Amino acid sequence: MSGGLYRASADLLRMCWRHSRARTLTALGLMLAGGVAMPLAGLGLRGLFDAAQEGAAGRATALGVLVAVLLIAALTCGHFAHIAYFELAELNMLHYSDELIVLANGTAGLDSHETPRRADLFGVLEREVGQTRNTLQALLSLAGLACGLLLTVVVLALLHPLLLLLPLAAVPPLLAGRHAERLTDDARSRAAEPTRRALNLVRLATDASSAKELLVYRLDHEVRDSHAELWGRAGGILWRAERRAAALRGLGQLVFAACYVGAVLLMLRQAVAGRQSVGDVVLVVLLAAQANTQVAQTVALVPELQRLTGVDRRMRELRQAPEPEPPPAAAPAATVPRRLRHGITLSGLSFAYPGATRPSLRDADLHLPAGSVVAVVGENGAGKSTLVKLLCGLYRPTAGSILVDGVDLRRIPPEAWRARTAAAFQDFVRYEFTVRHAVGVGDLPRAGSEEAVRTALARARAAGVLDALPEGLATRLGRSYTNGAELSGGQWQKLALGRAFMRDRPLLVVLDEPAAALDAEAEHALFQRYAAQAERSAADGGITLLVSHRFSTVGMADLIVVVEGGRIAEAGDHAALLRRGGLYAELYTLQARGYR
Repeated sequence: MSGGLYRASADLLRMCWRHSRARTLTALGLMLAGGVAMPLAGLGLRGLFDAAQEGAAGRATALGVLVAVLLIAALTCGHFAHIAYFELAELNMLHYSDELIVLANGTAGLDSHETPRRADLFGVLEREVGQTRNTLQALLSLAGLACGLLLTVVVLALLHPLLLLLPLAAVPPLLAGRHAERLTDDARSRAAEPTRRALNLVRLATDASSAKELLVYRLDHEVRDSHAELWGRAGGILWRAERRAAALRGLGQLVFAACYVGAVLLMLRQAVAGRQSVGDVVLVVLLAAQANTQVAQTVALVPELQRLTGVDRRMRELRQAPEPEPPPAAAPAATVPRRLRHGITLSGLSFAYPGATRPSLRDADLHLPAGSVVAVVGENGAGKSTLVKLLCGLYRPTAGSILVDGVDLRRIPPEAWRARTAAAFQDFVRYEFTVRHAVGVGDLPRAGSEEAVRTALARARAAGVLDALPEGLATRLGRSYTNGAELSGGQWQKLALGRAFMRDRPLLVVLDEPAAALDAEAEHALFQRYAAQAERSAADGGITLLVSHRFSTVGMADLIVVVEGGRIAEAGDHAALLRRGGLYAELYTLQARGYR
């Protein structure tokens, strides 16, 4: 057993032990009993044949009953063990799934989702974890087979020293099986990227929100062709690996088959010479066939055990997440201020996405005053969303710093800062919960409070969504439920805005393109209402950040920040920016002209 497999197996058994010691002991005991039952039945058969040849009817009868009991045990122990380990296997799979969720969301930022290597690891594990139900059965079966094979070796050695070569003949199939599985495991890793893209196309083609565009633009053939090409590429990688793996396993089995035939011929010769009894010949024939079965079962279990090794190896790699960048000058951790007195300052702030050739935001110097309403405007792709994610602590700056009342944001624990942050992102989540919880998760401690949820919806001017729902806040949303209500895109967005207004005392409220689907006039009116709501946060010095790509809708903001090409092009209030006659004035005039 390799070090990786030993470590993964030990971890799996420790996991079972934590879940239920009684079930673990019961399952292991029954599988071990089932493993030794067949070799013991072979010994009983030898005695039965010898007793029958000698005419000892009573001994033959007793041995016949014993053989029957052992055969029944060999056939049924595994079944009863299944009752014990089935629940353990389900709990193990749940444990792996829970850990995957934690690993995907437990880092300080978005590295788990936007680093290609980690995305591939999650893509493979998403499929492999679902198969971990079988790994416990494979491990326990291997333990039973090992005990049975050990007993078989002892019996064969007592019959004839040369028969010790028969169990050794199991080594080539095992080595071949391990190498074959390494080939397929490597192929699964190489096929992860096209497989992930192919599965994404399946999700795209089966998602109701995508159906409109797919039908209007007649993209069904394009999606199918792309899916077939990606799946064919992934399948080609896997098929070539499987063919090589099958050839290796076949060669290993041929080596054992030759040794099996030799062992039977040896015992027949011994019996003809009178050096062995008929019972010995029967025993060797049975044990040789049984050893072949044991080896075949072991080789068949190798892929499952290697799958366990692969899951364990990939989970360990994910657990070794990059350490967060240490605070400047090893400064001690800082607490979140109860209220902002000065505001948030960006100093030489730059950020580049993993693998990017150029930064998405660079050399940003900006001060967001406490209690202010700040509008961030710019064309699509200018860097607005990157700036927002940095302010929310979802990324660590590549260079420069973000100062919260003079304290570097890197010194503030991410969880503490996010507890005082509220956001409605452009790519908001459609939580398929009840309405109460879909909004309430914006402030988990009060998620079940009907009063808090209704207040948040009122703040977001979204209370009207409830009028069309049959059970109000208790209505289940989405297609995960047979009776779930499906909302329009605008209604889902209003619930997302409601989540953003659940927290009572946020220091930073981010509304990232909250009205992207509206026309400029409607967005302007919406922003005016949200600016009025900002007075609630301003009492604690909180900053409300409104993000838009429209220049003509944010005149009410205290500070307007213009982002262009990853840089802060201009900053000031509406009147000052118009007087300056720079980029804001130019684009404001162009966009306003389009709505006349």
